[in-house]
This record gives sequence, structure tokens and C-alpha cells, in this order.
Amino acid sequence: MRKVFSITALVLGGVLAAGSALAHDDAYLDTQKAPHGGQLRMAGVYHFELVVDRTSPDAKEKPVAVYLTDHAGEKIPAAGATGSVILLSGKTRTTVTLTPDGGNLLKGVGKYASTPDLKAIVSITPAGQAAAQARFTPLSGVGEMHSGGSK
Repeated sequence: MRKVFSITALVLGGVLAAGSALAHDDAYLDTQKAPHGGQLRMAGVYHFELVVDRTSPDAKEKPVAVYLTDHAGEKIPAAGATGSVILLSGKTRTTVTLTPDGGNLLKGVGKYASTPDLKAIVSITPAGQAAAQARFTPLSGVGEMHSGGSK
């Protein structure tokens, strides 16, 4: 009897763990309204919100912002954090260095085209923590209902 209970508890625990992990996959996060109009992704114990300029398909210098929160949406201070964003569009690759800019914000500027094929790889190392990374498709049409650009 005890063995059956243990196996049942193990299976139930696995199902619950899988359900909570699925609750934060990319498809789920794309249904959530991001606080700053960007795209949300899970990165380890963090959520990153990437906000890119949506105004021009021309490749030119534009801002990039990443906001850090935990899974409950609580702000994670960006002070002391380091980070970068690799922006990929067609055959063009741009690396943007991010620096803390108060609160939970890291910012940078880089030359990129605001086109639907834009992809981004965000890597951030919060102060005293392990590095975390997430991949984005910030202008793929997902989240169009959340538009509002960078603030």
C-alpha cells in the first residue's frame, strides 16, 4: 500500500511540475500583456521583457531595453547587472551592450532594422547571480495587441 501511495504521489508531483513549467512557456508568455509593450520570455528564474523600436524598417541606431522581473512579476534591480543583446535580421548581426538605467531596466543602442524577421538573444548577468539567456522574436506579429513601443 505504501509503495502504491509513493508512486501515485510521484506521478502527481510530476504532472503538477510539468503544468507549472508549461504555464511560462513562450506561447503562454505571448498571451500576456507586457508592462512596457515588449515581448516576455522566461530566462531561468527571471522573466525578461525585450522592448525594441518598432517605428522604422530601416537599419539605423535605435534603442533597446530589457526589464527584469521574477516569475511573479516583481521587479529585479538591474544595478550591478551586465548584459547584451544580439540582434539578427537577415544576414545582419548587431551586438548591443546593455547597462543598468535605474530600477529593473537595462538599456543600450544599436543599429538594426525593425522588421518581422528580427530575432534577438538576450544575455544578462544580474549582480552576484548566474547568467541567464532568452531568445526573442520581438516583431513577429506576436504581441501586436500590446503595441506601445518603448517607454
